[in-house]
Amino acid sequence: MNIAFIAHDRKKEEMVNFVIAYEKVFIDHSLYSTGTTGTRIMEQTDLHIHRFMSGPLGGDQQIGALVAKNEMDLIIFLRDPLMAQPHEPDINALLRLCDVQGIPLATNIATAEVLVKALDRGDLGWRELVDKYKPGTDI
Repeated sequence: MNIAFIAHDRKKEEMVNFVIAYEKVFIDHSLYSTGTTGTRIMEQTDLHIHRFMSGPLGGDQQIGALVAKNEMDLIIFLRDPLMAQPHEPDINALLRLCDVQGIPLATNIATAEVLVKALDRGDLGWRELVDKYKPGTDI
């Protein structure tokens, strides 16, 4: 599965600790992230992460482009709800795209844990069916 990690500045440490805790679950998947978050995760784990630009510089939109093409299967986006973000429209667009495409999205650590445990159990296998029947693929 294609999994993206995004974390606002005050949530980056929490994201790194979360990924460390579930590194064995993530190791067999294709991982993506915005710039700094991905760098910090790779410094603390053995995971390889395709990094996009920093969120405020367009990284959220780059991940959003994959969501729009239904090429992302799960997003963990640890948002800081107490801090205004200069790129709030990009964030809202990404959240909306996840709703449009039916992409599982966690915006806090509690929901992230539920989704990762579901991923580990194979409960997100329905995403493979979504991939199988994408427009333009042979059935």
